Amino acid sequence: MKRAAALVCAAVASTVYLLIPSQTSGPSQDEDPVRRERPAQAERRPQPARPASSAPPARSAPASPPARPVPPARPAAGTGAAVPGLAAPARKEVAQQIVASAENGTLDWRGAYGYVEDIGDGQGYTAGLIGFCTGTSDLLSLVEDYTRAHPDNALAPYLPALRRVDGTDSHEGLDPGFPEAWRAESRVPAFRAAQDAQRDRVYFDPAVRRGRADGLGALGQFIYYDALVFHGPGTGPTSFDGIRARAMRQARTPAQGGDETAYLDAFLDARRRAMIVRHPGVDTSRVDTTQRRFLREGNLGLRPPLRWQVYGETFRVP
Repeated sequence: MKRAAALVCAAVASTVYLLIPSQTSGPSQDEDPVRRERPAQAERRPQPARPASSAPPARSAPASPPARPVPPARPAAGTGAAVPGLAAPARKEVAQQIVASAENGTLDWRGAYGYVEDIGDGQGYTAGLIGFCTGTSDLLSLVEDYTRAHPDNALAPYLPALRRVDGTDSHEGLDPGFPEAWRAESRVPAFRAAQDAQRDRVYFDPAVRRGRADGLGALGQFIYYDALVFHGPGTGPTSFDGIRARAMRQARTPAQGGDETAYLDAFLDARRRAMIVRHPGVDTSRVDTTQRRFLREGNLGLRPPLRWQVYGETFRVP
């Protein structure tokens, strides 16, 4: 399932972006020690290393029949605004597979709903689809929202303990039954849908929204998504907005008239630096031999076939 020290979470001061959850192929979801504003969203900590042209001018209207309407302007080449973006179902599926390769060591991202483990990163239990943590508020928020809709679920009795341990690595009140309760509830389709919704609301939808606003195509939107998953939202230097701000000091976004490839190269430079600053010696292959590879291949649309390496393993999407 997940690697021994796969998805990990480190604290950042955060800003949460709330959007309507996107549909997915599966069922539908800085520096200080909390994860979201209520509570603060935390930065994720790393896994240890492992063996489009301008619009055509309007035509002159003939006397009869009436003039045809002017077609809408197409996005300029290199802006990345061409559809489909990352929210297109096929692209979203690919995005989940690439993230799962880094987080879980597999392309089977749907196999992670029932995962739960304390991986020794100081954030308590790490669990579920995107690595929600008992110490970083997103797991608590997920269970609270789910319990409002499904009050008799297997995790509801653990809410008092989850509130007490939030922001710590403690298991007090969770052991020994919480892991099995998580696994049991993860077999319920409604809880899987809740995990999807939380993932989309906190990570995927904000990445797509921000990427579109910056004029980025599917690859750029994915690069934003993976950064949000790993670093968490927030304005500190090692959080998503801090990384984006640093990149924008080096290159203009396509929306600002800049070149898409140059901007994404600067973003990946800034992200890699943030990873190393926060965690010296961290394996950066999810940037170096995954996202940077796609960028160097010129695959701004994130179109299969795809081949990449992460943590020494090679993955392919046909």
